Amino acid sequence: MSQNILITGAAGYIGGSIVADLLSKHPEVTKDQIVAAVRTDEQDKALSTLGINVLKLDLSDEQAIIDEISSHKISVIVHAGNSINPGLALPLINALAKQREVAGKPTYFIHTSGLSAFYANSGWPRSVNEDTDAVFETEKEFADSYPVRKTDVMVIEHAQAQGVTPFVVVPSIVYGRGTGAWNQLSVMIPGLTRASLKLGKVYKFGENISLQAVHISDLTSLYCRIIHAVLNHEEIPSGKEGYYFAVAHAMDMWEFQDYLAAAMKARGPVSSDKPEVYPSDEFAAEAIDLPVEFLETLYKSGGHFTATRPQSIGWKPEWDKERFLKNVDAGIEDVLELRRAKSSLIDSLFASVGRAR
Repeated sequence: MSQNILITGAAGYIGGSIVADLLSKHPEVTKDQIVAAVRTDEQDKALSTLGINVLKLDLSDEQAIIDEISSHKISVIVHAGNSINPGLALPLINALAKQREVAGKPTYFIHTSGLSAFYANSGWPRSVNEDTDAVFETEKEFADSYPVRKTDVMVIEHAQAQGVTPFVVVPSIVYGRGTGAWNQLSVMIPGLTRASLKLGKVYKFGENISLQAVHISDLTSLYCRIIHAVLNHEEIPSGKEGYYFAVAHAMDMWEFQDYLAAAMKARGPVSSDKPEVYPSDEFAAEAIDLPVEFLETLYKSGGHFTATRPQSIGWKPEWDKERFLKNVDAGIEDVLELRRAKSSLIDSLFASVGRAR
């Protein structure tokens, strides 16, 4: 019996690109094996053109999830829909546990976290900075101070208690044009690009931030490597040792903004190739279209995390820092063409602070 795969957030930037990667680069996975979970009729229509199974699924409705997991005989879930709310992950795990009992075969949950959970500014201890360190134990110790960490811990503990094998993929700053059928733009770098287009000037933050980044194609190749491993019953690290940090290269924020200013000036939208400093956080947040309460976490925090586990299972990122900087102009073109990410993330952030976007 084939092992079927449910991808949540399949209309999103990451989830949609995972679907596209499976379809274009992994012929061992058939269209019939892929089930895409979406939220709206428009998303349903867009993904249905791919010839895969598409479900409008409420991730808070546990009984509906159990019914669909059973009906479609799902054994692998890639949860790319939400990294903050454990209430949207645990019902999926419960459904996989029931499917394991019925089918008598292993089930797997691949959760999406975020590197911000491992920044000092979010409360992460600087002394734990390698994926061979006690990552799970440290997350559990500091879980209550950051929702992404709390969700990671709950996912791993609940999955293991239910007999489901969990993995946690931790994307760094993700860039590049996605390949999904609905949303093809990320949030962070396009946000800076749109702000520059709107203001007619490139700005930078007063303090330079050292970040780590990964191209969307390299990120999806990591997800697909894990999917390939579980479909072929390979023994790879999972559970408390199953953190996979998608870190391909360093990214210096000021250096990127210098390249952005030069590319913008060459195109004409800005008059200077020298970025100016944002006069205030409030000014920056309004220009980027972000609640000021989240500016620190999303744009003014960083760090360095050493990751070797992805490479140990065969992950080989193709994009490096030099290639990233050489393609800054292509990123501008993507924003000009696609305008704004079809993402609910920013709307959710505004809603969380009680303000409309």
